[in-house]
Amino acid sequence: MHPKTCLRALCLALFFGSSVACAAGDNASLPRLRLDPSRVAVVGLSSGAYMATQAQLAYPELFPDAALVAGGPYGCADGQLQLALGTCMKGVPAPDVDALVARAGKRAASGEIGALKNLAGAHVYLLHGRADTTVAPAVAEAAAHFYTKLSAGTPGLAGMQIHDDGARDFAHNLPVAAAGDDCGKSVSPYLGHCGFDAAGAIFAQMFGKPARAVARDAQGQLRTFDQDALRPGGADAFLADTGYVYLPPACAAGKRCGLMVAFHGCRQDADAVGEAFVKDAGFNRWADAYDVAVLYPQTRASFAPLNPQACWDWWGYSGADYDTRHGVQLRWLVNAVRALGLPAGH
Repeated sequence: MHPKTCLRALCLALFFGSSVACAAGDNASLPRLRLDPSRVAVVGLSSGAYMATQAQLAYPELFPDAALVAGGPYGCADGQLQLALGTCMKGVPAPDVDALVARAGKRAASGEIGALKNLAGAHVYLLHGRADTTVAPAVAEAAAHFYTKLSAGTPGLAGMQIHDDGARDFAHNLPVAAAGDDCGKSVSPYLGHCGFDAAGAIFAQMFGKPARAVARDAQGQLRTFDQDALRPGGADAFLADTGYVYLPPACAAGKRCGLMVAFHGCRQDADAVGEAFVKDAGFNRWADAYDVAVLYPQTRASFAPLNPQACWDWWGYSGADYDTRHGVQLRWLVNAVRALGLPAGH
């Protein structure tokens, strides 16, 4: 753990009465890869799902494909925490999908988000469990309705491929292939042992058939990198000092690869759960089969701004423009994928 991250973690641990282990060390820069811009996707759980849809709508030319696990529609919170906690998590009152679609169109026209035409042919996969009491199934269904209405009401987007997978019985977590007794619970590290390989389903929805059979265990390299080095214009993006990137053997060897950005959920960052999400969510072994690198950016918990659970910003703690092309976390993300080698023309 980076020394500055360690200090912050110790302060939070003292406040919450928990413990944390720290190790000093410097992080490297992101490796330069041969990325295929036609195979780039974003995925996230909960606040990470909201971040994924924000990345897709703000920069559709970079992130045309998105998988949302237990997340709601783009722009739902409208910069208001009270709205985020009620409408956008509990579904009371329900999100106004028509208004959100209309606002997205206006934002695209003004340049606040990307040109919606870049979503032509996009793949959108919405996965949510019927036993989720944190983000109500109705909120996740509103996200599916958002994409359906956006596609129907925007010229050229009729070819969007939207898959709403909401009939499975799991709680507020990311299901993994192994079976266990926590599928119907929402407990740290929020990887539910449901006997359903969500990572494999996400890869199939985003990228089609794999290049090769999936192995039992990941064969590539999980590396850390310095997130602070990618601050946009030096601005604080409210991220941890250390991020992770997984390189399948083909990518590490210099072959052309795709890219998936995987956003953790609240309280699922490395300071909270160690490397559970970046190692055990199931993405890495599928990344080997698809020749797709996986970027695991990490947030940080803070009291000012108030974000004690290390959520991604989907309600405005980083600034009023958090879900636009001007949002500091989204601009950081662009810096990160450019550093990885995503061509400047895309």
